Amino acid sequence: MAITDTVDWRTELGGGVRVALVQAGSFTSDAGTVFGPVPRILWDRLVADEIHEDWTLTQALNCLLVETPSGRVLVETGVGERMEERRRVQRGVQGHPIVPALRDAGFDPGTVDVVAVSHLHFDHAGGLLLADGSRAFPRARFVAQRGEWEFALGSNPRLQASYEQEELRLIEGWGLEDAVDGSTEVLPGVEVVRTGGHSGGHQAIVVRGPTGSVGFFGDLCMRPWSANPRWVPSFDDFPLTSVEVKASLFRRAAEERWTVVLSHEPRRPVGRLAADRDRFRFEPLV
Repeated sequence: MAITDTVDWRTELGGGVRVALVQAGSFTSDAGTVFGPVPRILWDRLVADEIHEDWTLTQALNCLLVETPSGRVLVETGVGERMEERRRVQRGVQGHPIVPALRDAGFDPGTVDVVAVSHLHFDHAGGLLLADGSRAFPRARFVAQRGEWEFALGSNPRLQASYEQEELRLIEGWGLEDAVDGSTEVLPGVEVVRTGGHSGGHQAIVVRGPTGSVGFFGDLCMRPWSANPRWVPSFDDFPLTSVEVKASLFRRAAEERWTVVLSHEPRRPVGRLAADRDRFRFEPLV
């Protein structure tokens, strides 16, 4: 994998398995929404040095490049290039979208074999098309949960608000070709694990090699405080499922000492989960 020093982090898992982190820009989220039902008195101090005057937080768009002997996988695609300027300003979108970010890292998007996203929200699946509507990764299979497609294109008004349905309709034809049902290995050593919770068909991605594993839990683990299974954002569509699945998934990651990459942490997104009484804490590595 020809990756330059512009990548934010990289690791070798042995056996020709390599993982690198590339940030495809950032956007902003309302802080109260990010913390959901958690009282401000508990979270205010956690973001005191980064919260903006309008009570928003900068959220990184963290993507992973995975190289295995069987092929290359891109995990997440960020916001992409097709959002109109007015909405980009409203959502505080900044920085390079995924394709130029990959090129800056010395990686040819045309060599990606599989694109796997945790779910189909705009900030995770927005980079599947270029500005002109062509496929950003022309030879890649696209892997999302079939159940996620059903939620994303459904008629429930609460769920519709979470998706860019017009954009998803443009990729529906080929996007559904390689949709999966449940946990499956998309390439040897790279597994998607259906979790639900944040969205109906949300999935985690786990990369395994002879010397260790890397877990990317999508929006079940966005920022360091997400390590507490009971802290869920307001935009989790199925929060009780989130609490349950986070507890079991995080326990496994802690016991097996997976390296964990947070989906939206802009500063120190790579670390490990450690048990802390009946919950967990995120311990940054870099």
